[in-house]
Amino acid sequence: MKLATLDNGTRDGQLVVASRNGDRLAPAGRWPTLQAALDRWAEAEPELAAIAQAVEAGSADGIFAVADRPDLRFRAPLPRAYHWVDGSAFLHHVRLVRKARGAEMPASFLTDPLVYQGGSDHMLGPRDDIAHASEAFGIDFECEIGVITDDVPYGVSAADALGHVKLLVLLNDVSLRALIPDELAKGFGFYVSKPPTAFAPFAVTPDEVGAAWSEGRLHLPVEVHWNGEWFGHPNAGVGMHFGFHELLAHVAKTRPLGAGTILGSGTVSNDVPGVGSCCIAEKRTLETLEGGAPQTRFMRFGDTVRVEVRHEGRSVFGAIDQRVTART
Repeated sequence: MKLATLDNGTRDGQLVVASRNGDRLAPAGRWPTLQAALDRWAEAEPELAAIAQAVEAGSADGIFAVADRPDLRFRAPLPRAYHWVDGSAFLHHVRLVRKARGAEMPASFLTDPLVYQGGSDHMLGPRDDIAHASEAFGIDFECEIGVITDDVPYGVSAADALGHVKLLVLLNDVSLRALIPDELAKGFGFYVSKPPTAFAPFAVTPDEVGAAWSEGRLHLPVEVHWNGEWFGHPNAGVGMHFGFHELLAHVAKTRPLGAGTILGSGTVSNDVPGVGSCCIAEKRTLETLEGGAPQTRFMRFGDTVRVEVRHEGRSVFGAIDQRVTART
């Protein structure tokens, strides 16, 4: 099942159910928003699944083709969320980015997941601009997989955590690299260096990807194009040291998580030659290690980034397709 949120002029948008190809949509019955559905997922899921079957058959009430609605604007599946926490489960990426800052990776990172809680009041849609005041901020994309949960109890075990994963998402967790070192040096974590995160249009139930979802990981490549040119296609199931079940158990160690919590994997990264990267900082670090200095710049105004995941010939989440613009 694929779900999306359309811009209808309200803060939280309108929930719709999509066909497997994402080319047809229908209203989500009595569920006005994705958050409303997640709050009562045991009731909502079978009703939404029935609508999804009707959409696929072309018989759903109010069904329409995306191509017939040029005015259509997708929001993030959850335009604002009660809780957004991002992990950094691909330790190859952690090692490289820390090297760029002149810092070693502590041994504890092998046993204790690294996470931070981000701002969740303003999530970007798949075609929303990455708008900032200055190119000097060091604008970078970070492409990753995320999960959306129902209510997760305090102290949930890793063995039970995957039962609370209801939807998978694709996201671009934008980073402002030039602001990160000074901010982290204060010892209080990210804030100004982590602006709003963008999401692909469709949140999907794990059954949409079949066996590609296993062991708390999505075993599919994340395709990244920068300014229309290939940048990388690392596999989201390779090198993810902690699965989503382990990340969920970690973040719920001292608190319950409310329905609609979004948990990110961190930047997808493979220690595999030829697969490229999901962020510029990683490529710059590799260039420095190989040649003594980075050769690749960060993003400039007018640049574009496109992110997509495919499975069996279909775009799983739809594409993130953003442009960097100057905020005035």
